[in-house]
Amino acid sequence: MLSSAPPASGFIHKPVLSERRLQSEAVRATDLSRVLQLLQDPLSASLKERQIFILKKVVKRCQRGFLLRDLADIFKIVNLCAERVSDHPEYARILCDLLQICGLPFLKEKSSDEMKYAAVVTDCVSQMGFLMRIPLPEVRRQICSSLITFYSRDKHKHSSDGVCPTRADYRALMLERSGVSETLVMSLALTEEQLSVKLCLLQTLQILSRTSEVNCKLMLRAQAAQKICFHMSEGDPSGELLFRSSEILWNLLENGSRQEVTSQLSSIDCIASLKDAFLHLLLKGFRHHERQLRNDLLLLLSLIAEKPGAPLIESGFLKHLTPFLTFPELKSHNPLVRNLKLSFNQEDFEMKKLLLNIMVVLSRDLSALQLFREGRVMLALVLLVKPSSCAERSGRHRRRWTSSQQEELQLQALSTLSSLAPLMLDEYMTCQANTCLLLLLDCCLQHDSSSGRGHGFHGSGGRGGRKALLRYCVRALRSVTSVEHEPLRQDLCDQGAIGQLLGVLRWFLGRPQDEDAVALEIQTDCLFLLSVLCEGDVHRKELFGRDGVEVLIQYLSLDAALVFSGLGHNKLLLSTVDCLWSCVVGCLGAEDVFVERRGVDLLLQLLQRSPRRMLSPLVSALLELCENPQAVTHLLRWSGDRDASAPQLLLHIWRREEETTGVSRDPHGLITDVKRPIVSRHQDQSSSSSSSSHDVSAAVRDVSENLRANIYCIFCKLGFERLSGLSAEDHVTLSIIHRYLDFKVRHRRCVCVCV
Repeated sequence: MLSSAPPASGFIHKPVLSERRLQSEAVRATDLSRVLQLLQDPLSASLKERQIFILKKVVKRCQRGFLLRDLADIFKIVNLCAERVSDHPEYARILCDLLQICGLPFLKEKSSDEMKYAAVVTDCVSQMGFLMRIPLPEVRRQICSSLITFYSRDKHKHSSDGVCPTRADYRALMLERSGVSETLVMSLALTEEQLSVKLCLLQTLQILSRTSEVNCKLMLRAQAAQKICFHMSEGDPSGELLFRSSEILWNLLENGSRQEVTSQLSSIDCIASLKDAFLHLLLKGFRHHERQLRNDLLLLLSLIAEKPGAPLIESGFLKHLTPFLTFPELKSHNPLVRNLKLSFNQEDFEMKKLLLNIMVVLSRDLSALQLFREGRVMLALVLLVKPSSCAERSGRHRRRWTSSQQEELQLQALSTLSSLAPLMLDEYMTCQANTCLLLLLDCCLQHDSSSGRGHGFHGSGGRGGRKALLRYCVRALRSVTSVEHEPLRQDLCDQGAIGQLLGVLRWFLGRPQDEDAVALEIQTDCLFLLSVLCEGDVHRKELFGRDGVEVLIQYLSLDAALVFSGLGHNKLLLSTVDCLWSCVVGCLGAEDVFVERRGVDLLLQLLQRSPRRMLSPLVSALLELCENPQAVTHLLRWSGDRDASAPQLLLHIWRREEETTGVSRDPHGLITDVKRPIVSRHQDQSSSSSSSSHDVSAAVRDVSENLRANIYCIFCKLGFERLSGLSAEDHVTLSIIHRYLDFKVRHRRCVCVCV
């Protein structure tokens, strides 16, 4: 009775299981060696049925996976089966079964097994890739399937007999080290006549390249981007070939070297293949995923276009693309777009933005500009930019975009116009783009026609209404006026651009609560535009007139402390001084108004409070105004902080400039180096390094680059005598300034003698 009773616990049962496992392992090791002997022995070569029977038993016994320590023998068996497949197709089924088990995680008995057998695992996975040489489709599909499952991150349960699967990150690392991804890329050439195998192979490459930088690098080393692109537009009714190929290319771009990918794709054959695929999807793709894939290909072509020398024109891509750049804004009889219809959904909207973007990228090529001219691209841009009310009256199809989409397209069209217009000025003038931009500028100020939604990237920093539109409109005007094209500037002035720009500035001055970086950028650009339009033309300065001077006075009243705000007040102040120089100086009427409105006093206040880098333009503007006698009178009467007069301020700036530049002076401001009384440290260094008498000396360069030359000229206007309120130190400094020109001439002679 005692012997028949079951044990109270598993204490007695465990050693029995352990002993059985050890016995089965010993049998398995013996079996594998016997199987190898059976397969390799020449005497058993005719025993094909027995060999297959034994191999089936091996497959059945290893259904849960191969032990790491058995891998070397297992892959010897796999290779022996692979050698016999061509003559004996019966081995193909066995080979597929063995490869299927290879897709399972290899089993380890100890934690140290992963490290111990790492080289064996790497070699075995590499051999799986080389088995793609076997021409049987089922074998090749099984290899791809096994590699996918082997690389997967699925968790596997531990076995009850003490063995457990290898970790997912270990399997991924071994696969990367094996270089199998490179082998699979080279295997693409073997699958030309096997579409199903090619699709499996592409799916495998897609998964291997999804997150691994190592696999992407190996694939690119095998020219994966080029090889995949060559065949992506081949006939495949399901569309899977194109989808898989596109996904792999994007994985390579994201995880590999973008430069290497675009370099491999920058061949005529690759671009032609991408072009065919894009046109096919554009004209015949109506499903959601087909439109998305179409946009992906267009973006890929945009990235290729950024590479200098990419043969987009030679491949015919740009010639086929040009009609779509102007669609649906312009009607065309081109057969490509005659029957093309857009659904105006989100995918079509994204495609339109990509087309606008690729215009900018392609505009770097002069040949592309010629195609743009022939395709009337500039006219299409002007129609996109045209204010909403005008476009609605014209009844264009583009109004079928939603309001938010239309706003974003308008902003991007303005950005594109800023890049293309300076390169296509004749077309710009022919399309009356100046009129369109000024009309848009006027609409922005009259009413808030923009909802402020949908601005996307181009609306960043300017959401909430008209500000983003104003920003890009003014930026477009700035880009064309920066080009030396007098007819264009005259056309702007004839249409009242000076008055409109002053209106924009007054609009912002009336809304100080809305001041931010975008608002300051717009105002800075408007002041720059006024400077360019009025420079050197007295009539335009008269148009600027009293209204313009009033605007400048308000900007010169800016608190100098805001220069350090980081929002752009420093650029705004510099643009204001530049505008004063270009729009006021040289026109007696405007100068008189500026002096009358205490503009000289404001300049001196800024001069007293501004940082050193702002001093040079302020002093230069004062010097130009000193040509007006009224300005000199106001300058002599001015009294600033601590009752400092203008001469005292200028003398203080002179001393500070000399101290900064390293001019030698004693504590009382007296000259210590009689031979070089006004030579700064950098002048001395430049003079000593000059080796040719034809070089322009630092002393001569200093006349145009240093504050001291301008201060000397101002004192020539003020006079060097009868300046009240000066201290002893001021008189010493004034004496040095009085002899400034003599000191310059003396220093130049000394330099010439030394040379």
